Amino acid sequence: MKWSSAVSGKFSLAEAFVEAADNIRKDLGDAAPDLVVAFVSAHHSPEYETLPQLVSDHFGETLLVGCSGGGVIGSGTEIEERPGFAIAAAVLPGVRLSPFHIETDSLPDGDAPPEEWGGLVKTPWGQEAAFLILADPFSVDGERLLMGLDYAFPDSAKIGGMASGANREGGNVLYLGDAVHNSGAVGISLSGNVVVDTVVAQGCRPIGEPMHVTGCERNLLTGLDGRTPFEVLRELFAGLDERDRELAQHSLFLGVVMDEFNESPQQGDFLIRNIIGLDAQKGVLAVGELLKEGQTVQFHLRDAETSSQDLDAMLEQYVANNTQSNQ
Repeated sequence: MKWSSAVSGKFSLAEAFVEAADNIRKDLGDAAPDLVVAFVSAHHSPEYETLPQLVSDHFGETLLVGCSGGGVIGSGTEIEERPGFAIAAAVLPGVRLSPFHIETDSLPDGDAPPEEWGGLVKTPWGQEAAFLILADPFSVDGERLLMGLDYAFPDSAKIGGMASGANREGGNVLYLGDAVHNSGAVGISLSGNVVVDTVVAQGCRPIGEPMHVTGCERNLLTGLDGRTPFEVLRELFAGLDERDRELAQHSLFLGVVMDEFNESPQQGDFLIRNIIGLDAQKGVLAVGELLKEGQTVQFHLRDAETSSQDLDAMLEQYVANNTQSNQ
């Protein structure tokens, strides 16, 4: 098994792909990748449709999965607020890759048997597998999807995230094989000669206090504890120090509590979601998540220092746990 990743900041997606793919080729040598995972910044949206053909021309028969992103990262480099392209390629001998595309209206009912969820993700119920899933926040109920997969495959790792870069439905892109989608979720199950461990580092710290969603429409947040989000943010900004105010201009996120029964959420108990727009006149906030009234949320800030410390701590803990288990 071999992995390689690369990034490019070239303004043309075709040029960015060639630069990154050539670096992948140098790492992998003559080995042909079985899987290519790609992330494209919204600056390349006019060229979104060209990526599957670029992958096919350069790598031959390989499975592409990927999505658009507000930023990309790879090979120790992070690109935000400018054109960016990131790619990872893997040679996976003995690993079965089963691709799937899901729309919300195809999700099984809450009382559906686990076999139905297995059919949805092209993986027989009871089979040992790991899942990589990328979803569009405007069109798919990610929480419902993950709850169903947890029910059908409780011991399986599920990794992935939400496509970003757009502020409207249909603006994001999802890649699966040679297909380009603008809604739903795409993913693959990995089974056979593979073990997937997960390490999650949010890199964000909460600010203010947890609040309840008292008004929302799909991904539009209209009420927090009976007030408009704009009113809450204005008060929150007034209490921040100068550094945090600067961070809040470009690194403000909304955390949504993962466990709805958690009455005292702490750092790490939140799913971090992008804030993609604010209407100051209406006081409405657009978030990269389908919201529900009654959810507990809290604003978060991301900064490089917090991200680095969080990731280092999680990786050290992972190494320590595996060292102990192997003794």
